[in-house]
Amino acid sequence: MSGFITDILNYGFLQKAMFTSVMVGIICGVIGCFIVLRGMSLMGDAISHAVLPGVAISYMLGVNYFYGAVVAGVLTSVGIGFVSEKSRIKNDSAIGIIFSAFFALGIILMAKAASSVDLTSILFGNVLAVRSADMWTTLVIGAIVLITVIVFYKELLVTTFDPTLAATFGLPNRLIHYAIMVLLTLVTVASLRTVGIILVVAMLITPASTAYLLTDRLPVMIGLSALFGALSAVIGLYVSFNYNLSSGAVIVLAATALFLLALFFSPKQGLLWRSMRTSKNRKAARNGD
Repeated sequence: MSGFITDILNYGFLQKAMFTSVMVGIICGVIGCFIVLRGMSLMGDAISHAVLPGVAISYMLGVNYFYGAVVAGVLTSVGIGFVSEKSRIKNDSAIGIIFSAFFALGIILMAKAASSVDLTSILFGNVLAVRSADMWTTLVIGAIVLITVIVFYKELLVTTFDPTLAATFGLPNRLIHYAIMVLLTLVTVASLRTVGIILVVAMLITPASTAYLLTDRLPVMIGLSALFGALSAVIGLYVSFNYNLSSGAVIVLAATALFLLALFFSPKQGLLWRSMRTSKNRKAARNGD
């Protein structure tokens, strides 16, 4: 571990990789809490895959992939909302239709762009290849996401847990929903270089789900989720750098390992403690008989 710290201090590319991966872990953890609590995991998966055609078109046009990915993500969320609202198709089916179409288009466009640009790192992530532009993009997106959550925390809280009450207060539920979709798109774009399109949904869902097993309070859940996201990023970067493994995959596996620890050992929700309490209650019932 000491050698890894020395390498970080000596190599600029490792410093960029560490900063970017930690920031991605934090913002994925924060916005992921609202995705999990709102039951929007499938939407997160859809948008993370649907940005692919935007990324491919950006490379073909020679512009920053950020712009194409954001446009594709926003169009996906609007398209899903349009289909589900204007037809008899339910929301989950609309998600499947729109995201599959965008992802299929992205595969075709990626094949066209692959002759000049290798998009493999966009699909699976390569944090060690992070450039200065990627790092600053992640910083800006992270600032936007965190500031938005802090400023509009009460609105997000009420609309997440009680949309009916939020409507009574005059809060625009639909507008807030689409605002979360935009934030989700931005976080997805920020995560492309780190964990890639294929795995970004895991960073959105897994740290938040881990935190959800440990607390019933939203502020604590957000803090824990951000911590778990950042910790997963650090562990993943360390392992991938030292053992020459795919950074995105290792980061996701680190997040999954933390989830499994919480699943089994969480004080209130852990399977181990629940099993022990059940066994104790059964023994007490038998002794009472």
